[in-house]
Amino acid sequence: MNEKVENLILEHLRAMRADLASVKEEMVGMRAEMRSLKQHMAGFMSHEAAQDGDIAAVKLQLERIGKRLDIVE
Repeated sequence: MNEKVENLILEHLRAMRADLASVKEEMVGMRAEMRSLKQHMAGFMSHEAAQDGDIAAVKLQLERIGKRLDIVE
């Protein structure tokens, strides 16, 4: 192959390698962001489940109070 053609091909391969390295770096960053979002959502869901339990306990207590006061239908 002609030396100019070989150099041109090598130039393109180097540019492609640089672009690929850049994409890999972006993917690492995106994975870290995704992991952070998943952890945040897990915390949110855990907090929501705890609130649901608290609300259920309050409802139960209100029913008991209503029965004691004889105001439950």
